Amino acid sequence: MSLNESAENYLETILVLSKSRPVVRSVDVATELGFKKSSVSVAMKKLRQNEHITVSPEGYIYLTVTGKEIAEMIYERHKLLSSWLTALGVDKDIAAEDACRIEHVISKESFEAIKKHVK
Repeated sequence: MSLNESAENYLETILVLSKSRPVVRSVDVATELGFKKSSVSVAMKKLRQNEHITVSPEGYIYLTVTGKEIAEMIYERHKLLSSWLTALGVDKDIAAEDACRIEHVISKESFEAIKKHVK
């Protein structure tokens, strides 16, 4: 289930967007991340080839079971780490940026320990 940081960010973005809109398209992901649509299209092709997403004939993007598992794991890490850093007194924007970097490299063991400590 190991992916690079970029792929994890795309999956997380698809998950977050799917919570607030009925369908997600490449243009939505590009707008959200501030990337060119062509760059997002290349990434979506790789995610599709690795069976992390499916794309309907209309261009709607859906997470597969494995894609959703990865996205939810990254999103959980992001939410917990950013709220924890904010609670420690870090500015919310800096906390979100730092959480975004940490969420991809922290081990499962360390994250679970932080999660247990925080809750």
